[in-house]
Amino acid sequence: MGSPATDTGLLFPGQGAQRPGMGRPWRDTPYWRTVGELSEVCGRDVGELLLHADAERLTRTDNAQLATFALEMVLLDALRAAVPGLRPAVCAGHSLGEYAALTAAGVLGPADAGRLIAERGAAMAEAAGLVPGTMTVLVGPAVARTAERLAARLRADGGAEVWVANVNGPDQVVVSGVPDAVLALTGQAEKAGARAVRIPVGGAFHSPLMTAARPRLAAALDATAPRPARCPVIANVDGLVHRDEPAHWRELMLRQLVLPVRWSDSMATLRSVADGPLRLVELGPGGTLAGLARRLLPPDVPVRSVATPAQLDALIADWWAETDG
Repeated sequence: MGSPATDTGLLFPGQGAQRPGMGRPWRDTPYWRTVGELSEVCGRDVGELLLHADAERLTRTDNAQLATFALEMVLLDALRAAVPGLRPAVCAGHSLGEYAALTAAGVLGPADAGRLIAERGAAMAEAAGLVPGTMTVLVGPAVARTAERLAARLRADGGAEVWVANVNGPDQVVVSGVPDAVLALTGQAEKAGARAVRIPVGGAFHSPLMTAARPRLAAALDATAPRPARCPVIANVDGLVHRDEPAHWRELMLRQLVLPVRWSDSMATLRSVADGPLRLVELGPGGTLAGLARRLLPPDVPVRSVATPAQLDALIADWWAETDG
């Protein structure tokens, strides 16, 4: 392959990937300074969330979003230090992760992104308080078509508030809505052969139930000046590349609140925009996006997950071994 500095695509996970203690491996590294900077910008003790918050606290939308984004910025700083001249070939983020992708691509500065995420998380928590909701992953053959059909039928038959929120592939989707409606859809999907896994989130995200969050996020976006992207960025709502139109991201981020994350489309686009060989690195807790990429992309695309210094060291060692070879 070519140089890791120029043929690497970066992926950033979103809310639901968080886990207690996910910041501890980075606490004594130089990159922990990013956490202090974000704490000052957001008026929150982000370090305390990364080090000490339990699973229940991290289920809260505002906490989960700040903590996950902060870890992703620590990881991005560490990767940039390890790979001088890093210029991503393409960036994509899942839901909240889209803000990290925009930061990696230079559309947003870390401080601006932190402020936006603080407002986004608070606005989404307020919207969830108005109409409590939940989200569930469905996995199974052709479950994307099944879930879309079931959600449409439930809405048409009884006005049930349930929608497909993430299309992660033909065999994996996330449904979002009020608890009773999600339970009804989940039960029908399980009868059709799907497997259901509830996500640790505090609301019905990427659905019309988040409409109340738009004004607060819109005000925060109006106070932010995005810049042209230094590399292609793939948007959640349409799975397409947006690069030379920074003002357009305002509307994309507002639409993202209430529309599905089209991740499978994003991965198809990612492969098509790569100019030459491509390797992918997921920066963030867990390894969900890396797993999805392995299922959605050809086997000649290497995929790695990095959440700890040890994982970063292993990645860099492998890269340099490939280059030397």
